[in-house]
Amino acid sequence: MKKRLGILGGMGPMATADLYRKIVELTDADNDNGHIRVIIDSNTAIPDRTSAILSGGADPLPEMLSAAKNLIACGAECIIMPCNTAHFFLPVLQAQIPVPILDMTKIAAQSCAGLYPGKKAAILATRGTLASGVYSSALEEYGVEYIIPDKNEQSTLMHLIYDVVKASKPVLPERQAWRALLDGLHDKGADYFLLGCTELPILSGILAVPGPFVDATDELAKAAVKYCGYDLKQKSW
Repeated sequence: MKKRLGILGGMGPMATADLYRKIVELTDADNDNGHIRVIIDSNTAIPDRTSAILSGGADPLPEMLSAAKNLIACGAECIIMPCNTAHFFLPVLQAQIPVPILDMTKIAAQSCAGLYPGKKAAILATRGTLASGVYSSALEEYGVEYIIPDKNEQSTLMHLIYDVVKASKPVLPERQAWRALLDGLHDKGADYFLLGCTELPILSGILAVPGPFVDATDELAKAAVKYCGYDLKQKSW
């Protein structure tokens, strides 16, 4: 039976658009009517998740819950969130709503285990995601070895995520910083890179520096298509 999908978005808007585009392009549909019915609440009022985790910033849960209830009122039968850091709050949010939230971190970790068995991942994510341990726990659950970026590497990631993609700044000037980050982690033993922030696939796609990568947004999109009862097709780009 086909299910209606809710996207709890706005964290950030470009990442929300990227997830929806991937869902459309991954769905095996011959016409408009063959696609999933998707309800999107791009709630940009949700406070920053990294700030909440690391420095006692405003609690994002009330606005996340408001958006989730809005999606359910509009008919959503399952929910996905295009923000990895927000998954730190998923257990509390899930306990307050009656429809399932697909866990992006576990979906991505399972994909890592299947795609690169016995290989070591470097987790590319915000400081909040890394500090929260959501990916460490998920990867350990699936037996995946991983590397966590050091403080300087985390500073580079935060710059790329917040000062570039979220700030809608030009991405191309960051090519060398991105390449240096990947090369440094590769030298430390990383076999591939887990794009554990939903802004990073946008940046990676523009800069086209070789990975290999596991795109958590892409893996979430695939899982959502299948969960909602639709077939996947191969990407055409």
